Amino acid sequence: MELLSVNVGRRKDVAYTASPTGSTGIDKRPVPGPVRVAAPGPKGVGGSGVAGDEIGDLRHHGGDDQAVYAYAREDLDAWQRTLGRSLPDGSFGENLTTSGVDVNGALIGERWRIGADLVLEVTSGRIPCRTFQGHLDEKGWVKRFTDEGACGAYLRVVEPGEIRAGDPIEIVHRPAHGVTVALEFRAVTREKNLLPELLAAGDALHPGTAKRARQYVAQRGDAVVTRSH
Repeated sequence: MELLSVNVGRRKDVAYTASPTGSTGIDKRPVPGPVRVAAPGPKGVGGSGVAGDEIGDLRHHGGDDQAVYAYAREDLDAWQRTLGRSLPDGSFGENLTTSGVDVNGALIGERWRIGADLVLEVTSGRIPCRTFQGHLDEKGWVKRFTDEGACGAYLRVVEPGEIRAGDPIEIVHRPAHGVTVALEFRAVTREKNLLPELLAAGDALHPGTAKRARQYVAQRGDAVVTRSH
């Protein structure tokens, strides 16, 4: 398992974003490194956890629980074949393009060590938005991306560190539950009935998602179902 590239973006003014600033940093490009990665601070205040990476809309992006976004090169390759176009590393606005990592199958709370020092923890999947669709300039992209379900993973920083392309990725902790990124994504998009299952991930779950799951349980009175390996 390997880190193929570290990608950062500078804010640009664009017509397709709903950001109150009118700008977005989704157009990310690989940088040689080393690149410092650290917890950026709470949502709404902290931006990206990756040094040099800028965010246009702090309401919905960045912050400690979405400090880093990872996407698998294997999934980018699959989209290349589907869309019939080249998708270089960083095309989906990901900070980390990985190889050999089952990003969508990662467990919420799973921890990755990248390089010598950096430790990240998986928190949630990525929900597609208008800015993502505008960036790719693909008609109906939000629906297509959601239908496919290969959403990539947001991660929080447990231990800061410096990384660069070519660094090894090691899974250093896998929780006992079975709540994957793909399951979390399905629950918050198309299959709300799965929300109770997410609570098995405990404190590792993104706080916003945990709140939604608890509200669903309270409203529906559903029993929480847990998954195991």
